[in-house]
Amino acid sequence: MRELYANLHQAINYRHSVTHTPPGVEFHQHLELFEIYFFISGNVHYFIEKQVYPLQYGDLLLLNSSELHKATFQSNHRYEVIVIHFSPAVIVPLCSDRFDLLACFLNRPPGEQNRMRFSTQQLEELLLIFERLEAYNKPEAAEGSEILYVAAFMELLVFLNRAFTSQLHGEEPPPIPGKLSTLLHYIDLHLDQDLSLDTLEHIVFMNRSYLCRLFKKHTGRTIHEHILFKRIARAKALLKAGSNVTDACQLSGFNDYSNFIRTFKKAVGLPPRQYQALNCKEY
Repeated sequence: MRELYANLHQAINYRHSVTHTPPGVEFHQHLELFEIYFFISGNVHYFIEKQVYPLQYGDLLLLNSSELHKATFQSNHRYEVIVIHFSPAVIVPLCSDRFDLLACFLNRPPGEQNRMRFSTQQLEELLLIFERLEAYNKPEAAEGSEILYVAAFMELLVFLNRAFTSQLHGEEPPPIPGKLSTLLHYIDLHLDQDLSLDTLEHIVFMNRSYLCRLFKKHTGRTIHEHILFKRIARAKALLKAGSNVTDACQLSGFNDYSNFIRTFKKAVGLPPRQYQALNCKEY
């Protein structure tokens, strides 16, 4: 039993950070990890898939392992957040038939309903849970704190799922411009096809120069960077699922095999075959 709680403790990574220098954050996903992001201070817009969330004190974001995201800093104001990364695999056995602790991460469309806002009473309750997690997570915490740490995290998941259910019918933040949403959706569905600017400007009936500026303004990166990240993400998923390197190259939209190998290694840090050997259980 002690080993069980030790493993659970290690699978729940709690971090409370403060900085006056915004960190350099690129677009990313957390493979096999879910994230709880609680915003305290700063001047931040948070990009998740097709949505941009301007953040204010007390906002909480829910992110599953498939959701592409990035914090975009609007100034050098004091930046304070609480971030928890955890493995959903260790939570699944703890769910009951009547209550799914992971529902708020999974039972919604990708990139939608990520942001939660709370009443004053809810926020006070949430902050108390965070205080307990922080206290139980300290190296000098008293004996048995690893059990209380896991219990506090379970309490947090119950709290968030109840609040999420009550907010399902509330207003969602306004999406990024409709044409960009259309473009992002088109890219997702056609990664293995031609996604040149010649093609994309006709999809949304927009001049390419204005389209590029609009995309950069709302997402913080270029169209090319977005497509490249999406293609690498698809290639990684295909390799993990057991596809061979040639198929992963073609199905993710890389027409040149040598370029695929070079680009994949630069982005991931490993060539495709080595990545597959380390991450594909059936390989």
